[in-house]
Amino acid sequence: MLVLEHGFRVVDVHARLTPDERVGVHGRAISADRLERELQQAGIVRAVVFPEPAPETSYVAANNGVARLSVDRPFVAFARINGSRAAGTDPAGRLRNAVRRRKEYHTTPDDVEQYAYDDRFHGFVIDPGVDGYPDEDVLERLEDVGLPVIVHGGVDAPPETLAETLLGRSFPVVVAHFGGHPLNRPLMGEMIDLLEAHDDCYLDTSFVRYRDLLERALLEHPDRVLFGSGAPATHPNVGVMELLTLEVSEDKLRRAFSKNACRVIEALAPDAG
Repeated sequence: MLVLEHGFRVVDVHARLTPDERVGVHGRAISADRLERELQQAGIVRAVVFPEPAPETSYVAANNGVARLSVDRPFVAFARINGSRAAGTDPAGRLRNAVRRRKEYHTTPDDVEQYAYDDRFHGFVIDPGVDGYPDEDVLERLEDVGLPVIVHGGVDAPPETLAETLLGRSFPVVVAHFGGHPLNRPLMGEMIDLLEAHDDCYLDTSFVRYRDLLERALLEHPDRVLFGSGAPATHPNVGVMELLTLEVSEDKLRRAFSKNACRVIEALAPDAG
């Protein structure tokens, strides 16, 4: 893959990283060294990384592995967390969630606090379709610590459900894939609409392949779009090129590639340690 030539400082808010001993076990997992090379080829100077999904499993070991692999690399580690609540806001769903209890592998409020005050981690990742939603006690602890949360949005976690469970709280929420994975245009449009009502909600561009939706979000909400590559499932060059070819101003590209993310995730800033 050729090295991209562009004049932007680019940071990435969406990349998965797998501890070396597990590379090749889950789909497109690659080594930390290879991920770093691919990011460099795309001109990406720093990237948020988090573990691959592992349903019904504690993420403590995987999170620690990602933090270890981030040392002396341009990686910013986020802790993946899970929960006992299932998606569903109808009366039956609320009843089921009311009687659900955490299992031994679910994230606890104490886990959240431990991650938050461990200087190796700079935020959290939630994938409701794989891991469920955290319960209210965990969400309250997330509000206490105030670190940014990336949530995978899509058919298993549509905008309406995200609005009722996560948005409007006292921590920044970055909704991955414009809230429409996999390639669900109506859901992406709904998520862009929701930005009007939620000031601390942002969208990342990973796996968003529709130019009109990318341009619409950048034109209507230039301060809310954050570049995410989706690496290693897709090469970072792909995501960077998709933004470079949009018909928007250079200022809006600079915001999406770096300025917006640095405002939300301090560890991505040029002067971060």
